[in-house]
Amino acid sequence: MLRYEVHAPRATLTIDDPERRNPLSTTTMGELRDAVEQAASDSSVRVIVITGAGNRVFSAGGDLAGDFIETPIALHSARSALASLFRAMRAAGKPIVARVNGHALAGGFGLAAACDLVIAVEQARFGLPEINVGLWPMMITAVLQRCVPHKVLLELMMTGRLIDTAEARSLGVVSRVVTADDLDAIVDETVAALATRSPIVLRMGRDAFYAVEDLSFDAALDLLQSGLTAVAMTNDAAEGVAAFLEKRDPNWTGT
Repeated sequence: MLRYEVHAPRATLTIDDPERRNPLSTTTMGELRDAVEQAASDSSVRVIVITGAGNRVFSAGGDLAGDFIETPIALHSARSALASLFRAMRAAGKPIVARVNGHALAGGFGLAAACDLVIAVEQARFGLPEINVGLWPMMITAVLQRCVPHKVLLELMMTGRLIDTAEARSLGVVSRVVTADDLDAIVDETVAALATRSPIVLRMGRDAFYAVEDLSFDAALDLLQSGLTAVAMTNDAAEGVAAFLEKRDPNWTGT
């Protein structure tokens, strides 16, 4: 179950099943993908926020209550929903903020890590407990390998050990750790800051950031050099420099 709300400049996507710890069913993952794509195409939306309902769990991961084990082959295609969600998030072109209001486990850990910024309450725990039920965190490996040191990640996968927010931040998964009382204020502050930046430069910079992560050093430099030239050719770059020299706030047009 998913709630989709737009209060410009923000779209908030809330996994809304707190009694079942906000599981990521195939249906929910498909709804998340559709909502991300809808927010990405909405010109009034500058920032996307993903969170879970309640104050205990962001998401405990995949929904094992369905036919996950009973019909593994029949559900093979349906499992592409998570991969499609991650692809939609990467292609969104807008900042995505994880509002981690509680534990982020298994697929929930991967979902949080797939966001650009992760703001987590201090009591949250992160982990990959799939091994405890004879499963393995397959698709989220593609996300987590890019932000967690390999040896640590493999240990978490093989043992199912949970980590606190301090360790998650030290590993590069969490951007900021806040108290529960401060969570919404910090998320609001972050959204407001992102919304005051040039949307086209955020898009181009975000795309370039992810595009170079698997490139060789020389190839990355070549792509980033071209990227800088492309940014410099935008109207917002000209406006930003003019505003700086004239000591005024810029008026972004997103072009």
